[in-house]
Amino acid sequence: MTPQNVPAHNHTDFHADESGVLALLTQKARDNISDILSICIKHDRAKEKALVIYDDVSGLTSILTEAYKVTLPDAHFVNFNKSNKEEILSHFNDLKPGDLVVLIQSTNFLLNEFRIRLHLFNNHLKVIEHMHLARNDTSMWETYVNSLSYDTDWYPVVAPKIKSILDSCEKVAISSRGKELILKGGTEPAMLNIGDYANMANIGGTFPIGEVFTEGKTLEGLNGEVYIYAFADKDFNVQMYEPFLISISEGQIVKVSENTPELFKEILELVRMYERPIIREIGFGLNRAISKEKPLSDITAFERVLGMHLSLGEKHSIFKKEGMTTNKTKFHIDIFPVVDQVFVDNKLLFKDGVYLPLLRTSFASKP
Repeated sequence: MTPQNVPAHNHTDFHADESGVLALLTQKARDNISDILSICIKHDRAKEKALVIYDDVSGLTSILTEAYKVTLPDAHFVNFNKSNKEEILSHFNDLKPGDLVVLIQSTNFLLNEFRIRLHLFNNHLKVIEHMHLARNDTSMWETYVNSLSYDTDWYPVVAPKIKSILDSCEKVAISSRGKELILKGGTEPAMLNIGDYANMANIGGTFPIGEVFTEGKTLEGLNGEVYIYAFADKDFNVQMYEPFLISISEGQIVKVSENTPELFKEILELVRMYERPIIREIGFGLNRAISKEKPLSDITAFERVLGMHLSLGEKHSIFKKEGMTTNKTKFHIDIFPVVDQVFVDNKLLFKDGVYLPLLRTSFASKP
């Protein structure tokens, strides 16, 4: 499924000159991937091998594959759909710790119950993963390629500032069309997804990147109302609607407005069948190429959208809470609030799509 009621995009017109557009997108992808390899992964072509596993199912997959052929000319390229499990594993086994594996996937590569990325990390291999590319139609290809851009004056500058502010806070207040959602009691130490893998056990992950995320130290400390404009459906595709209001009491969704989409009501009831409809993750997206006007259908990518996201359901593997274990919880559904501004301990953090820490050394006080 594709997003509902998505505003018109200012994307390149593929009908005008398709070959020229594809060439431009491939060139842009090459530039962005080159930065990922050098800045984030720190791949050393002279000392480290590279293996690229790809498929040829979708056009976006083909664009990225062509881009990697230029940026990694010495890499070994393997078509996943023309290889069996044993062949794929043998290619993995030919690599040594520190070598690189790139996964370019129209869907998500599966080898029965074999978890590819976990296997690669366990073998101390670097990983760049592009997944569910076929979910993004042609109008979104340009946005996806642009979302791979690494701005050295953005991610490593603003993300640590946001983390510092959140880690020491006692209160977060989200204003949404005149409503307010307030978290009291502070947040867990914020995690960064900005392509900086220094001092981390694993190097690499899923791209695009761009996110700072946390959750309340006490989940019950979240109360109030907020408008939602998008959420992940049952197939992990992003669905957009006219904003609808949800009411949260002691961390759980207790009420929704009359204009709430039936699909969201179905998802909410499904969650309630198995666990509490609790809000856990509080995420701040940093990827300036992704917006409501320029969305991506795949939820993993759209989660990086400039703005905020929350998660519905008890599942969250990063932060531990008493009574909730990863293997017993079921749902982690990303929902996207309409955010006018965010105050942290009465200091302005975010307003009208702008993160204030990047622009100021001090913050405006809340009236």
